[in-house]
Amino acid sequence: MTQPVLPTVERHLAVDLHKHYLMIGGVNARQEVVLSPRRVALDDWLAWAKTNLKPSDVLVVEATTNTGWFYDQTYQSVGQLLVADPRKIAWIAQTKVKTDAHDVMKLARLSAAGLIPLVWVPPLAVRELRALLAHRRRLVRTQTVLKNRLHSLLHRLQIAPPEGDPFCAKHRAWWDALQVSPTERLHVRHDLATLDQIVGQLDEIDDELRRLSCTEPWSAVMPYLLHLPGVGLVVAMTILAAIGDITRFPTAKKLVGYSGLAAGVHDSGQTHRTGHITKEGRKEFRHVLVEAAWHAVETNDFWTAEFERLCRRMDKNKAIVAIARQLLVVIWHVLTERAADHHADPDMVAFKLMTWSWKLTDEQRGGLTTRQFVRNQLLRLGLGHDLTHVIRGGGKYLIAPPDEVLRLKPELQVAT
Repeated sequence: MTQPVLPTVERHLAVDLHKHYLMIGGVNARQEVVLSPRRVALDDWLAWAKTNLKPSDVLVVEATTNTGWFYDQTYQSVGQLLVADPRKIAWIAQTKVKTDAHDVMKLARLSAAGLIPLVWVPPLAVRELRALLAHRRRLVRTQTVLKNRLHSLLHRLQIAPPEGDPFCAKHRAWWDALQVSPTERLHVRHDLATLDQIVGQLDEIDDELRRLSCTEPWSAVMPYLLHLPGVGLVVAMTILAAIGDITRFPTAKKLVGYSGLAAGVHDSGQTHRTGHITKEGRKEFRHVLVEAAWHAVETNDFWTAEFERLCRRMDKNKAIVAIARQLLVVIWHVLTERAADHHADPDMVAFKLMTWSWKLTDEQRGGLTTRQFVRNQLLRLGLGHDLTHVIRGGGKYLIAPPDEVLRLKPELQVAT
């Protein structure tokens, strides 16, 4: 995607962002230099921008670590603020000369020519959610390393771990009684203490994810993701963080391409073949989709049958990637159309919504009880109008009747 060149543009400016300073320069539509490259300290940028930038300017910056901050501080000072894809810029304008001043003028000239490959700038809510999920993934990786290290110690010493979760609190006395050297005992004590800290931090993050799931912009779309098989709270929030605004994908094919789950294609002359998936886009997005696909084929009859059909002509790993791709197409439709999947099982959906509700506070449920909250979400989805309860593990869990919730939420009358 390249940006339109507006007829009112007087200057095409470009910025090369660094940790403590930036370089800025620009040209006009005739590629004449109108602002020679100059260095501005980031601490002085707001004052400089207020004095020197104009509403008739187009400003280009390559995507980098602090682009979000720069965008938030600057976009109101210019007519257009474009964020360029640095990988494609490097491909379009290969050069052996590499200086800040040269990079700035190269960007400015590409802007004047209408050749800037754009990237989407996520709003603050999306950036914060992405950062929170990235922090969670780092903690999970550290947790896995610590557990593997403790398992390795037991394996090396030929000691069988206790039954169940060897790292839970009730087994701490067992770890303390291990016959190991003082140095190894120190390692064990530190690893277990770090595990305890990580568990507490992960609980805090999951509490924050639950809170965010009930606030805008996420609350409006959460039930459309959560009702799908294989999609829980963390998977749903990871998907939403990756997608951001579903309207930026005009077709399901565009979303599949963004995820990196699309097959690579070689089409030249008489040769046409498809290869491995492209693996472009956000890695965690692909991972949670494959994770959701595995869960879906294990728990949902429709996806189980589809997986078995695919396995008759390909191996399981390729089949599950195909299921993940199909599931992503369903996600595009339910988010775009704000409608439930026509394969959805109302009973299963109701119980998923119930388990979500049990971990929410009264405030996060909007003052509704669990039985009212579940009915509220079912009404939004257009599912389970005649469903009065769900039965799980020998327990019967009631769902409020539609009329009760419609009196509290009259705006749902349209949905029903």
